[in-house]
Amino acid sequence: QVQLVESGGGLVQAGGSLRLSCAASGSISSINAMGWYRQAPGKQRELVATITSGGTTNYADSVKGRFTISRDNARNTVYLQMNSLKPEDTAVYYCNADLKPVGWLRFYDYWGQGTQVTVSS
Repeated sequence: QVQLVESGGGLVQAGGSLRLSCAASGSISSINAMGWYRQAPGKQRELVATITSGGTTNYADSVKGRFTISRDNARNTVYLQMNSLKPEDTAVYYCNADLKPVGWLRFYDYWGQGTQVTVSS
């Protein structure tokens, strides 16, 4: 079974930093893009950042210049370094991966369970 496990969320003051990690485990054949999404209370889930297997990145305008996404392909792990955090960054952050399990013919979207990030003012 394939699963994504996130870690690194927590409570931080405005202006502070946090680093999220997400490791994909199980019988994985290949992973395309990995990314981070977030959902604040009463709002829809939104894209934060994505990264392809080749390292091409994409960011939401609201986090450009503050957040950095990276990945370790050997470890099937994606990271999100979050600096200069603002109260509006408060949300549950979800890891996402477009991956193909061993023995399967196509890629599927997998999601982590989410990790809470709270930024106090």
